[in-house]
Amino acid sequence: MPSEPKLEEAMDEEEEVEETGEGGDTTTAALMRNPQVLAALQGRLDGIMGSPSGYVETLPKVVKRRIKALKNLQLKANNLEAEFYREVHELECKYHKLYTPLYVQRSEVLSGAHEPTDAEADFTLDDELIEQMEKANLEDAPKPPVTHTMDEETKGIPEFWLTVCKNVDLLAEMIQEHDEPILKHLTDIKVAFLENEPMGFTLEFHFSENEFFTNAVLTKEYFMKCTPDEKDPFSFEGPEIVKSKGCSIDWKAGKNITEKTIKKKQKHKARGSTRTVTKTVQNDSFFNFFNPPAVPEDPDAEVDEDTENLLSADFEIGHYIRERIVPRAVLYFTGEALEEDDYDEEDDEEEESESGGDDE
Repeated sequence: MPSEPKLEEAMDEEEEVEETGEGGDTTTAALMRNPQVLAALQGRLDGIMGSPSGYVETLPKVVKRRIKALKNLQLKANNLEAEFYREVHELECKYHKLYTPLYVQRSEVLSGAHEPTDAEADFTLDDELIEQMEKANLEDAPKPPVTHTMDEETKGIPEFWLTVCKNVDLLAEMIQEHDEPILKHLTDIKVAFLENEPMGFTLEFHFSENEFFTNAVLTKEYFMKCTPDEKDPFSFEGPEIVKSKGCSIDWKAGKNITEKTIKKKQKHKARGSTRTVTKTVQNDSFFNFFNPPAVPEDPDAEVDEDTENLLSADFEIGHYIRERIVPRAVLYFTGEALEEDDYDEEDDEEEESESGGDDE
């Protein structure tokens, strides 16, 4: 195993290359192309990352004492911040109760239980868009293909929530072809907030009577933590989802699409004979969302990488449904909210590129 090259030796060697080489590269650019230089730099960086600089250790005791006092002030600020977020949650619960009658009216329109009056259906912003299309002579433009069976006698808005879910990439990736006949029966998605400790919320998926399961409602609970960690209090950045809990689905006989049966051949080591074994394994399905990975009760317990990734994805999906999809469902149905999400992503990319330039 060759010893790690020294930075000074690598730089001396690169300087010789720079003197004899052709072209207008700067010394710095040429150095950074030398694998020995890169290896030496990486070795030094690996030793620095995640370690204190050592500067604080060189300070006089009286200064270190003042730093401890500042950390106590920071701890008090963190506790105030946690209280702030708890009050924000209370305010969110209060306003959710004000939103609820609007969500009930939305559900009645979707189901056909309520037909909007002319006044309720008077939305002038769409009229402005139609006028713009008329001025641009877009009426004669090719119409998109009809992929539904609705007509003027249709009640409500069939398959509204299925369309919403398929329009959102985060959910569309979860939906398999065998899920769609069930999701056509999805009539509403609601949010219920947990007002007391622990903080959190419940997602309720309401279904009409169907041939697949007997549940009228499938639930997914998310529990949040809003207290600084005793061992690492300065890592606190506000409420975070710490675990989720699904529900059991009462599948009708032969209709459980979250499982599939596979056959495997096994060979006897001694006799050489073979046999076929039938095994039930998990099948890809949107409805696995209601059976999330278990989170260890011990916060210090190690979680394998695959489980950690599944939990992170689960928390992200739950938060997105609560924060974006339920409050703005009609805009995800029409696709207008998707355009706004694209703009948000572009803003994030610009911020990352700017910060990258500063780091560089």
